[in-house]
Order: sequence, then C-alpha cells, then structure tokens
Amino acid sequence: MIVVTGAAGFIGSNLVRGLNARGITDILAVDDLTDGDKFRNLADLQIADYQHKDDFRRRVLAGELPRPEAVFHQGACSDTTERDGRFMMDNNFRVTLELFEYCQAREVPFLYASSAAVYGAGPRYVEDPACEAPLNVYGYSKLLFDQVLRRRMDRLTAQVVGLRYFNVYGPREQHKGRMASVAFHNMNQYAREGHVRLFGGWDGYPDGGQQRDFVFIDDVVKVNLHFLDHPEVSGIFNCGTGRAQPFNDVAQTVVNSLRVHEGQLALPLEELAAGGQLRYIPFPDDLKGRYQSHTQADLARLRAAGYTGAFSDVQTGVNAYVARLLESGRLTVG
Repeated sequence: MIVVTGAAGFIGSNLVRGLNARGITDILAVDDLTDGDKFRNLADLQIADYQHKDDFRRRVLAGELPRPEAVFHQGACSDTTERDGRFMMDNNFRVTLELFEYCQAREVPFLYASSAAVYGAGPRYVEDPACEAPLNVYGYSKLLFDQVLRRRMDRLTAQVVGLRYFNVYGPREQHKGRMASVAFHNMNQYAREGHVRLFGGWDGYPDGGQQRDFVFIDDVVKVNLHFLDHPEVSGIFNCGTGRAQPFNDVAQTVVNSLRVHEGQLALPLEELAAGGQLRYIPFPDDLKGRYQSHTQADLARLRAAGYTGAFSDVQTGVNAYVARLLESGRLTVG
C-alpha cells in the first residue's frame, strides 16, 4: 500500500494518476472532502481506500495504520494568505512531524511537499539556510519541518525527501479558487471575458514582465516518482524548471492556444495587447514590498541527486494544459 495525503488535491491527485499509470492501485487516499466537489479529482482514478485526514491522523498517532510501502505527504493548507498561525502550524508542521516520526519508526520512505515560499523574496533560490526568509506563516510552516529534516539527516532510518515546489500549474487544480495557478485564472478569464488582465510594470519590470518559475504538474509527478524509485536518496530539493518566465508568456500562450482552438491566428504579444486581448492594470499598492517579482529554482542539487529529466517551458506546458481541459470539457470558449 502507498499512502497519498492530500489525494483529492491538485498535486496529490496527479500523483495518484501517475501511480495508476504504473499499474499501482493499492493506494490509501487521505483528504478532507468537506468540500465535496473535490471528489472529481479522484473519480477517474483507482484507489484501494479513502480516509478523512482526521481519522488518518488518529490512526497514525495510535500506531494503528498498517505499514505502507511509502508515503507521499501532499496534504497541507496551501493558502499563503492564511493568517491563523495556530491552524497553519498544526496542519502543516505538526502533522508532517507526526507522520515523519511514524515513518521513521517503521523504516518507510517519506516524500513530502515543501515550498518555494521558504525563500521569501529571494533573490537566490538555493537549498541553503542563508537563502531562506519566508514572508508569511505558510512559508514558515514549511521551513520549520525542513529544519527538522536537516537536523535528522545523519540518523535517518529510511528515505525522506522534501520537494520545494515553485509555481505549479496543470489539470485538477480547479478547486483551489484564488490559489489556483495564473494559467488557470488566465484561461477562465479569457473564456468569460475575451481578454486577460495582468499587473502593470513595477519593481523594475515592464507590464506583465514580472517573472516566476512556472512548472507543469506532469514534471512535478515525474520528480516525485524518480525519488520513489531511488529510496537511497534523501534531502531537500527544489522542484521547478530552473527557468524564469514572465507572466506575459503564460497569458500569451493561453490566449493563442484558445484562439487557435477557435480557428483564429496566433498573434505576437504586442498585437494581443494592442487588440485588448491582454490588458494591464496598475500594480496594487498593498502588494508592493511583499511580492515575488522573480523566482527561479536552482536545480544543482536535484541534478546531483540523479534527476536528469527535462522540464517543459511555459509554451509547451500551458499548451498541453489548455488542450487537456478542452478535451475534457472542463473549459469552453465562446
């Protein structure tokens, strides 16, 4: 049995999909379906059992959970604007620590979701304490467990891998609301209104020019499964593309993918802006000084750990994302 927590969420459900593609269906899915619509992320997948996260936590603390082959711990509160520190630290840090101790006691590989939020505003995104300065309690909740792992690295009984996800996008994120990816919001905005809005220039960047490391969900799954295949490797690793691209690239790819779907020509950025398909709004005052204008994962440690896979650029990944949503009927235009 493989355990996937947050299994009805974005990354968790895609991990289940990736395991299913390998013929693995003996999966215990752990989540909170209070928001019942999240079931859609599991409906087309094969799992052996489902448990509510609170029931699962009780079983872990009581030592009642049968020994799994591995645990993918993706469950967390991912709302970076959540201000309830007590909730965030219990849900993100304490639960991770409990599950880590459970796995260590039973020599079970433990792969968990960390976050690029530990780096704060950067500018260096290297897995080093000197580069870590979270801007919110979410980032701190992730960093605190990373620090636990660092202290325990020389006496681990089984593999532990923390993946610092950068800006992940792709199918099965529809339930995340405002925390969904830029690509998701761009798609739906264009489908509803016929244009996409981006922040205007600020912090030395032109209109729509702020840059992030956007990583396609399929690549995130491949990185996770690589470490499942290499239980001898432990550590904290960035999970991004190593490439920073502007928000303009995301919006342009979204709009042109949908234009081509409607039988129209793809257009250069300047023509999309001139025609009103891309519109720039003033950069919000309340975000100035606490906004990541540039992120770019340093992949040296990931590569040194043996991962050689290529990462999709925005144009390739977003194109595939749009196509998949159109094929599934989850996105309609016009």
